[in-house]
Amino acid sequence: MEVTEASVLLLPFAAASVGVARRRLVSDMIAADVYDSAVCDVALVISELFSNALRHAAPLPGSKIQVAWRIDPGCVQVSVSDGGGTTVPELGQPTQGATGGRGLRIVEKLSSRWGASTGEDGTTVWAEVPVGTRWRPRAASAGDTGTYGAAGNGGTVPRFSEVGRDPVPLPAELSTEL
Repeated sequence: MEVTEASVLLLPFAAASVGVARRRLVSDMIAADVYDSAVCDVALVISELFSNALRHAAPLPGSKIQVAWRIDPGCVQVSVSDGGGTTVPELGQPTQGATGGRGLRIVEKLSSRWGASTGEDGTTVWAEVPVGTRWRPRAASAGDTGTYGAAGNGGTVPRFSEVGRDPVPLPAELSTEL
């Protein structure tokens, strides 16, 4: 992944918008060649942050909520901004039988770090989720520079043999024609 990809969505402050945000984020991560398990982790984090905002906060003006993400090498940063609430986001201490209160604990577990900021315009809760990308060999061509790379990144990653390891083939269900 050579180029950072970022998106900002302003969506209706409604439960149906969680799925819209999640599908767009997943689509962007797949296009950036993020590993499947990491895609699931980031999708869960954005869903938790979005759901918490719907449950505990007011909407932004126009009954909206803002969702943003940035896909960087090794990390996806996600954030949800709302109109603020009467409480600040914090890790809950749910009882064993409680049906809620675990969302930010899930976010904490899946993220390298997370936080919240509040201001006059509302609250933004963010998280950084570590991710890996699928590295695939590119087809050899005239003037081959001896590099492997993710699909579409121009082959900027050293060959596995250059770092003393042989490449591990992708399972057939993950392989696609380059």
